[in-house]
Amino acid sequence: MATLTVRGLDDELHARLRVHAAQRGRSMEAEVRAILQDRLSSSPLPASGLGSRMHARFAAIEDAELEPPSRSEVPR
Repeated sequence: MATLTVRGLDDELHARLRVHAAQRGRSMEAEVRAILQDRLSSSPLPASGLGSRMHARFAAIEDAELEPPSRSEVPR
């Protein structure tokens, strides 16, 4: 399990989080975990590999069938 420390929360946000957690019978830590889980589990991570990014960029182009180049050299 990873640990996350959040610095620089303003006092109003901290108080709102504490009240929000208390209304749900959770600790502040459990409430933050629930908020993050709810917010981030519904959307899949975007593909970040080069091939995935290239596919996303050119997927809208129709009839983009390309012939592979001819191989004139003998494999080494």
